[in-house]
Amino acid sequence: MATTLQTALPELTTDDLSRYSRHLILPEVGMEGQQKLKAARVLLIGAGGLGSPLAFYLAAAGVGTLGLVDFDVVDASNLQRQIIHSTRDVGRKKLDSAAEKLIALNPALNVVKHEIMLSSANALDILADYDIVADGTDNFPTRYLVNDACVLLGKPNVYGSIFRFEGQASVFATRQGPCYRCLYPEPPPPGLVPSCAEGGVLGILPGLVGVIQATEAIKLILGNGEPLIGRLLLVDALAMRFRELKLRKNPECPVCGAHPTVTRLIDYQQFCGIKPETAQEKALKNGIPQMTVKELKQRIDAGDDLFILDVREPFEHQIGNIGGKLIPQNDVPRRLGEIDREREIVVHCKSGGRSQRIAEYLHQSGYANVSNLVGGIVAWAEQIDPGVPKY
Repeated sequence: MATTLQTALPELTTDDLSRYSRHLILPEVGMEGQQKLKAARVLLIGAGGLGSPLAFYLAAAGVGTLGLVDFDVVDASNLQRQIIHSTRDVGRKKLDSAAEKLIALNPALNVVKHEIMLSSANALDILADYDIVADGTDNFPTRYLVNDACVLLGKPNVYGSIFRFEGQASVFATRQGPCYRCLYPEPPPPGLVPSCAEGGVLGILPGLVGVIQATEAIKLILGNGEPLIGRLLLVDALAMRFRELKLRKNPECPVCGAHPTVTRLIDYQQFCGIKPETAQEKALKNGIPQMTVKELKQRIDAGDDLFILDVREPFEHQIGNIGGKLIPQNDVPRRLGEIDREREIVVHCKSGGRSQRIAEYLHQSGYANVSNLVGGIVAWAEQIDPGVPKY
């Protein structure tokens, strides 16, 4: 169990003995195990869906120091799964909201807030102060960044990910086990894998996976049990089925292999095919003009003859819409006849990803005048009509 816990263990106070009595009577934990928990320093990347149960249970278990990395604010759409935040926290920094709840749960907890976007410039410095890193991120650039930083520093990476009804968990970057890049050497092309905002996520799923991550972190601290090293746990919440895949350390892995070629952190945004857009690129993506919601509103008010195409699903349209023709993205190829080739077409979805792909498809199919609505219905609700529900 490759942790870097300090050798001089702290004494347990009278309050500790009372609070953790159910741990102390477990032979697998006992006094020494609880002292290890008190000495431990765990860094959580993200104070969202996975970070919520992770933080709550590690704080309750008596982990002495929890570091939190996040730079986002609480949104109403978070509350369906990010249980560390409440309705009154909407608009607050997630770090402040989370720290308040954790200290209320365990006043002895030392919470260290890192209000920053993790990057190749700061990751090593931040991770170096902790024994274990728990990755609760929702994007590929940060996952690869965390993995590589953990390997370079020799820190265990307690990994979890979620999407729709399925989740994954493992322990990466230990000396004897594989790392994340052994499983996924290269990230998927940009736009291929939708985010939870686009594809959705069952609210309870991050609770399941986050608790598994917390369990793995505690086992690593205690040096007991069988951590998910060399194993990928797959969770299917709809079937309530758990499957396990065996993972092997890749001797050719560029990070943790016998002859690593990655010896420093790189620009992970570019590694994952993401880079800052120029003004010209913002106005034109893959040959498709990008229309803002303000421009669309002006065009509608001016009475321009636009064909507004909504490529979301019917259940999304029921939540809120801005008019136009509803044809779900997967139905577009067989329903081209319903899309007027003679009119200017503006394609929109929830946030702009699906509509961009459909706009490209229409352009390739001979539609000469097609635009993508930047930000989709979310941007419309934020900038034009707050009466349109965000989801």
